[in-house]
Amino acid sequence: MNAHWENIKSCGGLASQLSVRRYEGAKLCSQPPVVLYLRGGSFLQPGLEPGGNCPELPVARALAESGAVVVEADYSKPSGNEFPMVIDCAYEALDHLSRDRKHYGGAKSLLFVAGEEAGGNVAAGLALKARDRMPGKLAGQILLSPMIDPMMTTESFRNADRIGMRQRWADGWSHYLAKACGFFHPYAAPCQCTRLNRVAPALIFTAEDDPLRDETVNYGDRLIASGVSVRSHVFPAGIGWTGLYQGEGGGWVSSVCSEFKTFVDQLKH
Repeated sequence: MNAHWENIKSCGGLASQLSVRRYEGAKLCSQPPVVLYLRGGSFLQPGLEPGGNCPELPVARALAESGAVVVEADYSKPSGNEFPMVIDCAYEALDHLSRDRKHYGGAKSLLFVAGEEAGGNVAAGLALKARDRMPGKLAGQILLSPMIDPMMTTESFRNADRIGMRQRWADGWSHYLAKACGFFHPYAAPCQCTRLNRVAPALIFTAEDDPLRDETVNYGDRLIASGVSVRSHVFPAGIGWTGLYQGEGGGWVSSVCSEFKTFVDQLKH
């Protein structure tokens, strides 16, 4: 397993370069899937510092070890974790991977976007923007407990205090939407989007004891109702899923990789 930092040239006005961390396993097939991975952090985590204290993400690492090329993009530092700059930054990274996919995988490699928690919000919003701006280029989206509902009023969200995340998520939403025109822009709060048709197929994960369970499941159901292909997996309570919010892995990681492999195989056939 190899993980290293590199810079990609930015075509936008946020920064001249974007920092990315590339994860590659020991064995790659000739056309490995290429995954743009977006970390969590509740829109409060500062930007990553290559060479500094930047722990590798368990899911990103595991996906790479299972045969994907995973590129973790730092969307926080250039954007200040504010909408719409976050989406603009992530879109630049996705567009770069799409245009230069031969450098990362192969000319026929399928391109995915994946994200956890706040990064899941960005991944879902990015899938919507990709549908609008680069139709047909994004093969799928992988959403791990995406933080997509700024109302924070679902029944499962009542458990947020139990894991000490309610105030953090409230602060994160306040920061992310500070310069937005309300939270009804579909790229900022995908659960508010009224036009979900033709978005890329989705692979969605949550757990029974996850405070973000209801908004995650509800979004999956709305995608299905819009004609989008969705694979949804709800883990049982007590497996340590909410450690995801602290950058922790667990036994569930192998199940995520297994589901991802099946997801990719289905898209190929």
